[in-house]
Amino acid sequence: MSRLPTPAIDEAPLASREMLRAAAERFGRVPNMVRLLSVSPAALRGYLGLLTALDDGMLGAQTPARIALAVAEENGCPYCLSLHTDRARRRTGLDDAEITANRSGASNDPQAEVAVRFAAKLVRTRGVIGDDDIRALRTAGYDDGQIVEMVLHAGLNTLTGYLNKVADIDVDFPVIKTRKAE
Repeated sequence: MSRLPTPAIDEAPLASREMLRAAAERFGRVPNMVRLLSVSPAALRGYLGLLTALDDGMLGAQTPARIALAVAEENGCPYCLSLHTDRARRRTGLDDAEITANRSGASNDPQAEVAVRFAAKLVRTRGVIGDDDIRALRTAGYDDGQIVEMVLHAGLNTLTGYLNKVADIDVDFPVIKTRKAE
């Protein structure tokens, strides 16, 4: 059972309810994590705002999905890994081999490999990267805007991973266990 309760939509603060309805349209339902965020309308608005803004970014759908898988595994967050594995399969068409590679901080796609490796290192080193890391991204064809988006995707997934671990949130997706020891 979660340490922090996840309210039903009709139990959420009034200021969160419209955002929860929008989240239901976006996700096909309201995941437990989003319901938990609803206890703070400001937190829910911030999360959905950044998520929605990044949807319109330059990385497409698959690269952020790959990054989310790498970050979930790096952070050892079972909720995140379960959610992102489900979404990667259903929404972006990533196959099991690619999902497995992404969880290892890699990719079977040469260009995506550089982005996923960067995101995993970014989380592992808490943002300490070198000139060689940026050079590798640029050599792979990523521009500065895309690099900024990679950092924000990694950060957003780290932020929600921390919330999920603090709350010990109940996983409402097919459960995928992380490889990291807790």
